[in-house]
Amino acid sequence: MAPAQKKKTPIGVHLLAGGTAGLSEALVCHPLDTIKVRMQLSRGSRVKGVKARGFIATGASIVKKESPLGLYKGLGAVVSGIVPKMAIRFASFEQYKGMMANKETGVTGGGGIFMAGLGAGVTEAVLVVCPMEVVKIRLQAQVHSMTDPLDIPKYRNAAHALYLILREEGPATLYRGVALTALRQATNQAANFTAYTELKRLLQKWQPQFPEGGLPAWQTGIIGLISGAVGPFTNAPIDTIKTRIQRATALKGETAWTRFTTVAGQMFKEEGPSAFYKGITPRVMRVAPGQAVVFMVYERVRAIIEREEEVMAPEES
Repeated sequence: MAPAQKKKTPIGVHLLAGGTAGLSEALVCHPLDTIKVRMQLSRGSRVKGVKARGFIATGASIVKKESPLGLYKGLGAVVSGIVPKMAIRFASFEQYKGMMANKETGVTGGGGIFMAGLGAGVTEAVLVVCPMEVVKIRLQAQVHSMTDPLDIPKYRNAAHALYLILREEGPATLYRGVALTALRQATNQAANFTAYTELKRLLQKWQPQFPEGGLPAWQTGIIGLISGAVGPFTNAPIDTIKTRIQRATALKGETAWTRFTTVAGQMFKEEGPSAFYKGITPRVMRVAPGQAVVFMVYERVRAIIEREEEVMAPEES
C-alpha cells in the first residue's frame, strides 16, 4: 500500500516542499558557492614558491575587498530558479521512479533509483539550472565593492545580467555548457538519490518503529549530508570546465566541442591537472550540507502537507 500512496502525492506537494527546501539551502550555503566559483575562475600561478589561494583565504579576500555581502553575489539568480528547480527535481524523480518500479510490487530497485536520478538531473539542467548558472556565474565573477555606490559593476543584479546577456550575446548564451551542466546534474542526482534512498531504507529496516518516510530530522540530515558529498568527487573536472565556459563570452565560429577542448587543454597546459579540482573543498562543503538541509526541509514540509490532507479527507467525506 505504501508505494501506491507515494504515487498519489500531488505535484503541488513537490513544488511547495521542494521550493521551501531549495530556498533554505540557498540562504545557508550560497557564500560557499561564491568562494568555489572564484577559486575555479582563478588562474593560479605556476611560478615556484607561489601557492594557490585556499578557500578560507579566498573567502577572507572577498569579505575584505567587497564586504560580507560580496559572498551573496548571484543569490538573486539562484533564488529565482530554486522553486522550479526543486519542483522539477523531485517531481520528475518521482515520475521516473514510478516508471522504473516493478509493476507487481510497485517497488523501485537500486538500479531504477539510479536511472530516475539521472533523468531528474538532466531534466532540471535543461529546463532551469543551465540558464540560472550562466547568470549567477557572471555576477559572482565580478570583483567590486558591495558598499561603495561609486563602484558600479557591469551586471547590477540578476535581472539586469539576464537582460544584458540576451541583448549583447543572444539567448543561446544561456545554454553555454548545457551538455556539461546536464552531465554534472545527472551524475549528481543519480548518486544523490541512490545513496539517500538506500541509506533511508537501511535505517528504516533497523528501526521498524519509524514507518515509511518517518525518520527523525537529525537522521535525515546525516544521510542527506553523506549522499550530497558523493557527487562532487565524481564530477569535479566537469564542474570546473563548465564554470570557465559559462564565464567566458562566445567567440565567432566556436562550437561546443572546440570550446570544451580549448578550455580543458588550456587549463591542463597552463595550470596543471590540479586545476580541474579547484574549488572542490568549498563545493563539497556547500553541496553536502546543502543536501542535508534540502532533504530535512523537504521531508518535513511534505509530511506536514500530507498529514493535513489526511486530517481534511475524513471531514470532506
